[in-house]
Amino acid sequence: MNDPTLDLAQSAASADTRPTSPDHTARNKRVIWLLLSASFVVILNETIMGVALRELMLDLDIDARAAQWLTTAFMLTMAIVIPITGFLLQRFNTRPIFITAMSLFSTGTLLAAVSPGFEVLLGARVIQATGTAVMLPLLMTTIMTLVPVAQRGKTMGNVSIVISVAPAIGPTISGIILDTLTWRWMFWLVLPIALTMLYIGYRRVENVTEPERVPLDVLSVILSAFGFGGLIYGLSRIGEHGAADANAAEQAVAAMPMWIALGVGVIGLGSFIWRQLMLQRTDRALLDLRTFRSANFSVSILVMVVSMAALFGTIILLPIYMQQVLLLEPLQTGLLLLPGGLLMGLLAPFVGRLYDRFGPMPLLVPGSMIVSAALWTLTMVNESTSPMFLLGAHLVLSLGLALLFTPLFTSALGSVRPHLYSHASATVGTVQQVAGAAGTALFVTIMASTSATLASAGESNVSAVAGGVHSAFLAGAIISLLAVVGSFFVRKPADLPEGMPVGH
Repeated sequence: MNDPTLDLAQSAASADTRPTSPDHTARNKRVIWLLLSASFVVILNETIMGVALRELMLDLDIDARAAQWLTTAFMLTMAIVIPITGFLLQRFNTRPIFITAMSLFSTGTLLAAVSPGFEVLLGARVIQATGTAVMLPLLMTTIMTLVPVAQRGKTMGNVSIVISVAPAIGPTISGIILDTLTWRWMFWLVLPIALTMLYIGYRRVENVTEPERVPLDVLSVILSAFGFGGLIYGLSRIGEHGAADANAAEQAVAAMPMWIALGVGVIGLGSFIWRQLMLQRTDRALLDLRTFRSANFSVSILVMVVSMAALFGTIILLPIYMQQVLLLEPLQTGLLLLPGGLLMGLLAPFVGRLYDRFGPMPLLVPGSMIVSAALWTLTMVNESTSPMFLLGAHLVLSLGLALLFTPLFTSALGSVRPHLYSHASATVGTVQQVAGAAGTALFVTIMASTSATLASAGESNVSAVAGGVHSAFLAGAIISLLAVVGSFFVRKPADLPEGMPVGH
């Protein structure tokens, strides 16, 4: 007797590998390229504010903690909204979701450009983030639905440009703009591009998925907000308090909100997971966790967490080191980081083609080793390190990350059943935010605490910061070894035994 589970897996796989209908090929390519372009623009905004905080503090008459909220609020909103996108992508068609997301982003961008004060600018960033949170899962789900398995690596290579390059070059673009213009131009220059994308999407995007009537569990939404929001907020406060210049008693009091947020986050996340496990029995989960029944998906996510933490931690740490230790200007800092971001973008399509031909392991194993080697190299920085040394190390790190992201995204999403694509895409987006926040918190906290210890021992400020950066990269290098081990266990979904993709 035939195994019904095996039959279901084989039928799903055959449906998933069917070539695209010739009548829809041009439409599908148009939709994917528009989603790619729009996603790049909206995700770029996640890191574009970092270099501008000092100017914002002066112009808006706010302190550093308030200014940091312009970045924290963006990440918080992303973390809260992304888990809900699994439901949205099942419930609604492609076109209205795209139009809504780009409308929200464009509205937030306009409000940010004309904002008279901090409160309006903060609200504008939240609106921007709401639109941004929908775009990446929409892009990934659309690609997994439309692109045949044999071509997914090449297409996912373009997604890697969006996910890795856009955040990486955000500080560079911000530095270039601020060198000649005011901070408002970071939004004025993006607005016409966003509106153009919205207009083209309104005219040309067609519905490429079939919506289903799925229920929305309000309790899951609330638990998700407390869980992911609490974790992101708590992690973002870790670095803030690690850098504080205060005695132990004052530090303990100041750190209370951070610990409360982390506690709420852990409890909320645990309750959210329990709720999803109950609801997925009847296919009513907000974020279906049956994706993790695939060992390939789980291992890919683990390696992705380490890689994203390394990327975001480096993005935040290198500018601090370059400006506080090497005394470089923001524009010089941005230009030194630009080649690495461009390298990731140039390599991504080629990595995708190599994935389609050879699978993930020949890319992931050397890629993870290169990332680890780059982080170990960065542990050698001191107060007299040459900027060219940093440029070289960042290029090597970018090379390794370019070899990692495309195989990880493609292998992870391809390891689940087609009806779970939207949930897997939402999981990947959520992991990106949490891992980025965790990487930033880890690197900044270790740097700040080590710097404070060295300063109290009589070291100069420059030497203390250099020592803190060394310790932060040392921790990152040690953690990167997990990715090296995990890379040996990621397999191409097409090579998995029959019936392995999940989704019962």
